[in-house]
Amino acid sequence: MPPTLLIKNIQLLATMNDRRDLLSDAYIQIEGPRILSVGTGEPPLAAERIIDGKNCLVIPGLVNTHHHLIQVLTKNIPLVQTAGLFPWLLTLYEIWREITPEAVYAASLTGMAELLASGCTCTSDHLYLFPRVGSGHFIDRQIDAARQIGIRFQPCRGSMSRGKSLGGLPPDDICQSEEAILEDCRRLLETYHDPAPLAMTRISLGPCAPFNVTDQLMKETVRLAREYKVSCHTHLAETLDEEEYCRKTYHCRPFDYLENLGWLGQDIWLAHCIHLNEPEIEKMGQTGTSIAHCPTSNLRLGSGIAPIRRLLDRQVPVGLGVDGSASNDSSHMLAEARQCMLLHRLEPGVAWITAEEALWMATRGGARALGRDDIGSLEPGKAADLVLLRLDRMAYAGAQSDPLAAVLYNLSPHPVDLTMVHGQIVYQNGSCLRIREEEAVAETNRHAAAMLSAALHKSGLPLRKRPDFSIPLSPYRLQKT
Repeated sequence: MPPTLLIKNIQLLATMNDRRDLLSDAYIQIEGPRILSVGTGEPPLAAERIIDGKNCLVIPGLVNTHHHLIQVLTKNIPLVQTAGLFPWLLTLYEIWREITPEAVYAASLTGMAELLASGCTCTSDHLYLFPRVGSGHFIDRQIDAARQIGIRFQPCRGSMSRGKSLGGLPPDDICQSEEAILEDCRRLLETYHDPAPLAMTRISLGPCAPFNVTDQLMKETVRLAREYKVSCHTHLAETLDEEEYCRKTYHCRPFDYLENLGWLGQDIWLAHCIHLNEPEIEKMGQTGTSIAHCPTSNLRLGSGIAPIRRLLDRQVPVGLGVDGSASNDSSHMLAEARQCMLLHRLEPGVAWITAEEALWMATRGGARALGRDDIGSLEPGKAADLVLLRLDRMAYAGAQSDPLAAVLYNLSPHPVDLTMVHGQIVYQNGSCLRIREEEAVAETNRHAAAMLSAALHKSGLPLRKRPDFSIPLSPYRLQKT
């Protein structure tokens, strides 16, 4: 029999089930990787291990629907601290092209450690840059890191096939041929994808964005994904620059571009979707296409505010994503939920997002976006992915009238107290239990410094002087008449 674990005397347990039940004086019984029972009062069964949940809140593990873990290596680069998306990308491409498999592993490990510390138990990642021979195994190294640290992982095999010579944004030498991309997609799907319930590793496919992939790659990728019954992911409608690029290149809006290529449906989730009109929002709801909402990144890059309330009102599934650490500079999922809750109070004429809604997006919404029905809630049969937070700390003094909302309204920089994935405690009392954090940080800093030094030497860009972006950006701006 699998080992059993019981958390009892829980002050408040937020199930995030369909009824959104909140249970006081609660317990949760776990057997192996799975939840056995949830209830109130005395648990019905004995357990081999018991954790006292007195003065604690227990919530489902958070689900991160959009990340670029390699960007941990390029946090707060001075050159792009005040740059919008396209100039930000044009500069960072020069640094990212220096990445190595070892750097991918180091960045993934530290980024995943940040996620676990903030209560994230399942994360996707969107790695789309493969700049040299041998880089095809970058995602393998990410999977190695996830298995080492103990997080549930759903990487997207990203891609870029339209470089500058084909009218795209990135340099040609960090793009790949369609043949190489599709061949590696098949390899990853056949090697790592696990469709079984409670799977720790699943693979999705993710061409990067309309301004760096070809039409043919988009069509072939979604065809391949549906052959293997996996989901697809890409960026959409993030900035007005993207919209202008699509109008100039494809003679349509970004949403129309995706729709024409067959990229709508319950097996599709899209990052950002800031610049959507009402018919597009309506069609998102009708097709069941999901969104990865990344409020911090959208603010950091000045991209805009996604119409989340209007999307929710049209029954569009919405999850949350921290996005890459070069446009967020953190991987804190609770902070992302708080940002979501507060940001949409600036939208005129719409109902505000509540703390419970933001946490729903961070759990059930994220699970739906990733196409999973085995995570995101605390119910019998679901994965034993959960987060425990002590409510008797200073930050929550006076906040006991609504302990669930307190974790967002009274959010302090401190991490959660315990993170469990697949029935295993992987983070507790300020430490990831499966890695040496000091060594991981040192290794990440070493790779970050080496990449930046090599890029600055080759490109000649000064580190602290903001470069002139007007020339490289101009091809993607429509001429004003």
